[in-house]
Amino acid sequence: MRFSQFFQLNLEQPYLDFLDIPLHTDVAAFIDPTGLKQLDSEFGHIAQSLMQTFFDKVLQEIANNSLSNAINLLSQLSESNEFHLGLSKGKARGHGIGAHNAHKLGLAISQSKASKSGLLQDLEDTCLVIEGIGSDMISDAICNIIRGPLIEYTQEMCNLHNIPLTPGIKSGPVWNGDKWTQFLTNLPMTSEGKVILIPKIIARYNISYSSSEYYRHYLLEDMQRDEIRRATTLVHYLKDGSPKVTKTDLIKKYGKDKKSIETQTINHRGALENYKKDKIKTIVSALDHEDISEITNTPKLDWEKVQNEFSLISTGRSAAHEYENLIEKTLTALFYPCLSHPKREKTIHDGRKRIDIEYTNNAKNGFFSWLAQHYPAAKIFIECKNYDDDLSNPEVDQLSGRFSPSRGKFGIIVHRKCKNSNLLHLRCKDTANDQRGYIITLSDEEIIELIKGRESAHPYSFPLLKKKFDSLID
Repeated sequence: MRFSQFFQLNLEQPYLDFLDIPLHTDVAAFIDPTGLKQLDSEFGHIAQSLMQTFFDKVLQEIANNSLSNAINLLSQLSESNEFHLGLSKGKARGHGIGAHNAHKLGLAISQSKASKSGLLQDLEDTCLVIEGIGSDMISDAICNIIRGPLIEYTQEMCNLHNIPLTPGIKSGPVWNGDKWTQFLTNLPMTSEGKVILIPKIIARYNISYSSSEYYRHYLLEDMQRDEIRRATTLVHYLKDGSPKVTKTDLIKKYGKDKKSIETQTINHRGALENYKKDKIKTIVSALDHEDISEITNTPKLDWEKVQNEFSLISTGRSAAHEYENLIEKTLTALFYPCLSHPKREKTIHDGRKRIDIEYTNNAKNGFFSWLAQHYPAAKIFIECKNYDDDLSNPEVDQLSGRFSPSRGKFGIIVHRKCKNSNLLHLRCKDTANDQRGYIITLSDEEIIELIKGRESAHPYSFPLLKKKFDSLID
C-alpha cells in the first residue's frame, strides 16, 4: 500500500508534489546534496545552511581534539525508516551512519590527512576518500540533517491534501544549525509508523559525487600531467615524440582504494577543487515524470485523462472548489519540475488577503527559468475563476494586489472560457503598463494546449506562456 492509498487521496503520483512511497519498503532514490545546493528556494537555502553548519561543527570538534563530541554529533544520523528512501529489499530500513558507524567515521575523519589539511569541507566529500561511506549513507545522513524542514514540508502537504496529522509524535533528532534537538510534533501515522515526506524535486537516482568518477576523470588526469612534468619513469613517448602516462600504470604504482585516493588528493589538491567546482556548475536535473514512475513503480501520467477531466466540471460557484482542485492537480503535473511546493489559499498581509494557489519557481530551463532571470518570479501565483461570465477588472486587480518584489510579480488567472479575449488582454496589459505586475490568463482550452505541448522536444518551454507574456510588454 502506498501513502496516497492509505489516506485515500485518489491522486496518482504525477499529481503529488512528494514521492508517493510504499509503506512497507523503500523507493530506490536518494537525496543529492549537490542538487540541494542548486535549489534556489527558501527550502533549498535552509537545507544548504543546515548541511554546512553540521559538518562545520563536526570538523570544529575534531580540530579541538573533542573526538567524542564529534562522534556524538555523527551518531544522531540514525538509520531511520520514516523517509523510505534507499535500496532496502523487503521492510524499509534506513542506511544512515547511526551509532554503530559513528565511532568509525569520527575516528576516520579525525585521522584523515585530507581532513587535517582542510580538504574535507562538505559531508559528501567523505564518500570520495573515506572507506565505507557510500551514496545511500550520505543520502540518509542528509535526510536526518534536514529533518526539520522536511517535517514542515510534510505538514504543509498534509494540510494541502487534508491528510490527518497525529499530535504528540516524536520528531527524531532535528539539527537546528547549532545542536541536535528533539520535540513532539504532528505527523501522519500509518500502519507502518510515522512518515516524513520527501519532495520529489529533490529525489535522484544517485548522488552526484562518485569516488570512481573523481578518481578516473580528475585525480588520475592531474597525476598524469604531474608525472609528465617531472619526467618520471612512468612516462612513455609516442612516435611523434609526445609524452604519455597511462592510467593503468598510475593505478599499479599508487593503488586505487580510498586510502590511495586520499593520499594522492593531498598531493594534487587542485583535482578535488576542480571536481567540486564542476559539480556545482553542472545542473543536476530533477527526475521527470517517467523517472518518478519507474522508481516508485506507479502508473505513467495519462495526459489524455487530464484533458478529459475539464469537461466533467460545470461552471459556477457551486463547483468552484472542485474546479480549484482540478487546477491544482493539473498544474502540479503540467509545470513539474519547474514549479513545486504548491500551497492552497496562502494567506498574506496578516491574513487579510489570500492566494488560491502558490508555487515555488525552481525552473532551471524553459519559460519559468527565463522569467525568473528577468523579472521577480520567486513565487508563481494562480487564481482560479470558475465563472460563467468573462473576467473583469476586479479579478485582475485582485491578483495584482498579491504581488510584491520579494514574493514575485507574475501570476496566472485560470478560467473556463472568454467571449471577449481582446478586452481581457487589455485589462492585463494595463496592469503591466502601470507596473503593478504581469498577469496572463488561461482558459480550459489553453491549458489543454499546454498539456499537448508537454510532449514536444522542449517540454518546459511553454511557448504559449511566452507568447502571452511578450504581448504584455510589447
